Amino acid sequence: MHFRSFYFTLLIQLLYSYHFEIIGQVTDDEYENVVRFCNQKLTENIDQIPENKYPIRTKGLGEWEFTDPSGWTSGFFPGSLWLSNKLLPDSNILKAAIKFTEGLTEQQYNKNTHDIGFVILSSFGNGYKLLNKPEYKEIIFESAKSLSTRFNKKAGCIQSWNGEFQVIVDNMMNLELLFWAAKNGSNKNFYDMAVTHAYTTIKNHLRPDGSSFHVVVFDTSTGEVIKKRTAQGYSDSSSWVRGQAWGIYGFTMCYRETHDTVFLNTAVKMADYFVNNLPEDNIPFWDLKLPLNSEKKFKDASAAAIALSALLELRNYTDDQKKYDKTINNILHSLISNYLSKGTYSDGILLHCAYNVNSSNPYDWDASTVWGDYYFLESLLRYKEKF
Repeated sequence: MHFRSFYFTLLIQLLYSYHFEIIGQVTDDEYENVVRFCNQKLTENIDQIPENKYPIRTKGLGEWEFTDPSGWTSGFFPGSLWLSNKLLPDSNILKAAIKFTEGLTEQQYNKNTHDIGFVILSSFGNGYKLLNKPEYKEIIFESAKSLSTRFNKKAGCIQSWNGEFQVIVDNMMNLELLFWAAKNGSNKNFYDMAVTHAYTTIKNHLRPDGSSFHVVVFDTSTGEVIKKRTAQGYSDSSSWVRGQAWGIYGFTMCYRETHDTVFLNTAVKMADYFVNNLPEDNIPFWDLKLPLNSEKKFKDASAAAIALSALLELRNYTDDQKKYDKTINNILHSLISNYLSKGTYSDGILLHCAYNVNSSNPYDWDASTVWGDYYFLESLLRYKEKF
């Protein structure tokens, strides 16, 4: 009886574990319905966007607010169109992707922002993958050259915001532009520049527990750190969730491009901190160290989408590929079940994204964001390839 009882209990535990692992699994029907919904939402957007304007975030549950081509988010709408067309080929979506992408052509010469990587790779980068246009490749090369002008050898990194030499963890995302250009025939020094920036970020932005500082300010005459702070997080000692997601994604990408295990270990450390601090529905609040008594309990579904896309790639590089699968399935299931804009007036796809909760504008606390939509679509594409 003792052994029977033991094996019966073991069987129940195994069945429960199996059920728990797949509880967030997205069915084929759910997946296809979401893809069609995204296609429909983007189709509705196309004719509503003014000439030479690009979405940034919605006014609450309403229409998009727009930015000029030089805005940091300008590449995400054409990028969303490219991704949507890959998920569900559509000639109208493809035509619009080309139009909105080529409207960003002049941004290749923009040396005034570190976010040229976001702008160009999400638009021209995705376009080049599909169309293989030589002119798109040259634009990517020129954009990498523009980004490289912001690199400071003393500090060992690329300047993010203008003014004092500030570097934000978000900048990890823009290194892919340098890696891509170096790998595909442009200046090979871009590779070393990207690697140096990534190592500098590990040294200065990462804490021992895997959380991250948002902003680090450098003295460019000595390369020394002046201060570490936040701009969009709860406090200087907290961990702004979108910055954490950018870090997971950025270091995963760095490992892909270099095969340097230091970058892999960093991505895993940041990912583990993110996963271990998720709330019950697996969609994080705007800061991973947000006090329980905070009055500003806003979710950031865009950070969930960024981290989800990153985890879908990171899982392939870890010794245990299933390590993050439960979290991946649960995040995607939660986004689909509770965060889509179905039945609302929002122009965006994902609801409840926090642009900047420290802003005085309440639309920045809870809205749809164009980058949230982009990384959600990228996640759908990666999910299809992996599961």
